[in-house]
Amino acid sequence: MSQATPHEIPPVLGLLPDAVVAKYLSQDVRSGQKTPPQVALRKAATLLPPSETHRHTTPLRQLLEEAMRRFDHQHTAADAWLAPRLHATLRLTRAEAADSRLWNYLALLIAPDYVVWRHRGAEATATSRFSGAHYTQAFSRLWWAAELFRDGADYRPVEIACRVQDVLNTTLRLDVIDHRPTALAIVRILARLIADGTPRLGDHVNALSSAVNTAGSTLVYDVLAPDGGGDGEAVSDWIAEAQDAPAVPFERLPDGPDDGRVSAGSVDVLVALFDRLLAEATRRQRPTRRHTDFDVSS
Repeated sequence: MSQATPHEIPPVLGLLPDAVVAKYLSQDVRSGQKTPPQVALRKAATLLPPSETHRHTTPLRQLLEEAMRRFDHQHTAADAWLAPRLHATLRLTRAEAADSRLWNYLALLIAPDYVVWRHRGAEATATSRFSGAHYTQAFSRLWWAAELFRDGADYRPVEIACRVQDVLNTTLRLDVIDHRPTALAIVRILARLIADGTPRLGDHVNALSSAVNTAGSTLVYDVLAPDGGGDGEAVSDWIAEAQDAPAVPFERLPDGPDDGRVSAGSVDVLVALFDRLLAEATRRQRPTRRHTDFDVSS
């Protein structure tokens, strides 16, 4: 059954408080049978400055509609395509992206149909996909995946990370993933597992994530693998350039902020360490059944 499509989409992004969202996430809204009450939500929202073109909603809405068209056969596959393009379209600072009100506004006023299309379960979509933690909310999790797994302007590691749902569902929750060499070391190992045709990739990702997080409580990764950190001025420039930037390309990856690549040497050090951790990690035991790592409903 098709979900309702939002009407009269606001031309500019805004901020919608968490407390307001909770009032309007009925079963009918979460199942896609009704559109969230636009008038009430708009009254409760605060609009962002319309003079900032990267806050306009038309390019964002076009991007989401393209994702639904391209991946209607396999909704989970949209994540790897959409994450870098969402990041490059919105052009947020981390402080802005940490504000749940922005993601609430996007989920309820701009694209509730996308949230239902991507995350609907047997009966309805979980409320946390509309308004929830940064690693759970439908759009926030994609933005943060792109932010944490990109290598400077290069979004290719993001595509790899988002191919396996357990990276988004588990790895993205870890505090250590904020360390850029750690994030890219995990992606490099994941890329190798994918290339080798390793079965049950999700089990390997979960085992590695758990081992890396546990070891991170006693090993200081930024001492083992130094990271100079991103160039904040480059990010500011990239955001400012949005005023004249065209819409993100659909057929190739966009360019992210050119704030410096991660040291290859630091990543090498951690790949060697994480390989040992993975070899020693316990994999989840489960009954034999048909399984695919690229078709996970959550």
